[in-house]
Amino acid sequence: MITEIQKLLFEKQELAYREFSSKLMPTVPKETVIGVRTPILRKLAKELYGTEAGTAFLQELPHRYFEENSLHGFMLEQIKDFDEALVRVEEFLPFVDNWSTCDSFTPKCFKQNPEKLHSKALEWLGSDKVYTVRYGIKILMNFFLEKNFKPEVLEQVASVTPTDYYVSMMIAWFFATALAKQHDATLPFLENRRLDSKTHRRAIQKAVESLRITKTQKDYLKTLK
Repeated sequence: MITEIQKLLFEKQELAYREFSSKLMPTVPKETVIGVRTPILRKLAKELYGTEAGTAFLQELPHRYFEENSLHGFMLEQIKDFDEALVRVEEFLPFVDNWSTCDSFTPKCFKQNPEKLHSKALEWLGSDKVYTVRYGIKILMNFFLEKNFKPEVLEQVASVTPTDYYVSMMIAWFFATALAKQHDATLPFLENRRLDSKTHRRAIQKAVESLRITKTQKDYLKTLK
């Protein structure tokens, strides 16, 4: 039986976009992709959040379709209370099964309590679920490389064992971003080859492609490959 929200999603379906997006997410079965663009999902999340249907939807885990998971994440972004958002995100993370959903949602209220957020992110790093680990690294990258930066955050991410390609890629992204924002503190992790060889090369490649890193810095990073 198709639910009301699934019906809404199918009304927004674009088959060509379904073909395109499916190819970008090899871990997601194609039959679970409807083909709805992200801006439409974000708009729908704002419309549904706080309604009876939206509240019921957030209780309905697991979802069947990729777009339902994306919609769920975007609805969590609407939560303004830190503790509620944290609980809801933790409930949702075990059902996240792809990089796109994982990377696309971040409740803005998370900035309200950096100390508690940091502790929770460290818990996520220790998960046995790929996308929970990836999300934990993403949170550290988004919230702890500027205003709330502490050098130990670099050590915490470097200590993650990348048992999966998508964890390795997020560690690489984290260190490329850290090189742009905290270059002097981050560089020794590359110089001393603290990451496994594949993640090390990926981090350097991402940094070399970054517009936030100077040519001189890039030239030196290339010597560390």
